[in-house]
Amino acid sequence: MSQTPQLTSLRSPRVSAARRLAKRSFRGKERRFIAEGPQAVREAIGHLIEVYVAPEAMRRHADIVAAARAAGATVFTATDEVVAEVCDTVTPQGIVGICRFLDSPFEEILRARPKLVAVLAHVRDPGNAGTVLRCADAAGADAVVFTDASVDLYNPKAVRASVGSLFHLPVAVGVPVHTAVAGLREAGVRLLAADGAGERDLDSELDEGTMGGPTAWIFGNEAWGLPEETRALADEVVRVPIHGRAESLNLATAAAVCLYASARAQRAAGGCRSVTSGR
Repeated sequence: MSQTPQLTSLRSPRVSAARRLAKRSFRGKERRFIAEGPQAVREAIGHLIEVYVAPEAMRRHADIVAAARAAGATVFTATDEVVAEVCDTVTPQGIVGICRFLDSPFEEILRARPKLVAVLAHVRDPGNAGTVLRCADAAGADAVVFTDASVDLYNPKAVRASVGSLFHLPVAVGVPVHTAVAGLREAGVRLLAADGAGERDLDSELDEGTMGGPTAWIFGNEAWGLPEETRALADEVVRVPIHGRAESLNLATAAAVCLYASARAQRAAGGCRSVTSGR
């Protein structure tokens, strides 16, 4: 423990540089971002550069600290004040990691012949973006695409909302909507735009057996959905049916319903992805 370097001053150049990662321009320049809390740092092990950890968290999360060191990250003990200065949350959990950018080239995703993809076309809220990424991970998607009209993948709120899923599957960023659609279609992927005003119904798509093949779901803005020009790029515009009296579903809930519907249809179709034995 005594050999671990310490951070005690809020004016330290290292602390100041870490705090500036709250700004998108600085993140882009340094190609680094913040992962807050034990769950995020644990998932980020292979992408960590540095870890700042308060004494109590050092004891509580000794396994994470050891794994970070083993992976080559530099671990600093830090005061609670230093950890709080670096974190974006009001109540930090005593451990924070500085990570390398990890987005994948869009062309690399296409070469992998994805079967299920989430495209965030006009998603501006970082919490929603991170939650949709988490839903895609949970549904077994092969990749997520953030278009150039969507929020920054590395926004601290998006990273937190992904609850570690950011580190689990390939994510492309800054892809123009037209480029994303054209590339996926050329790779044999069917494009479905999720929109409450869609002419097609998700139940009908499932009943007619049209969702068993490779599929990409395009998700739009939280408030106004997808613009007409984006809907026009899709093969179908599909709505999630509202069977009760709710006015609508929020973005993350609708994304979860759509992605799980595709995942189930693909398993039923056979051959799109294997089912883990024993399940």
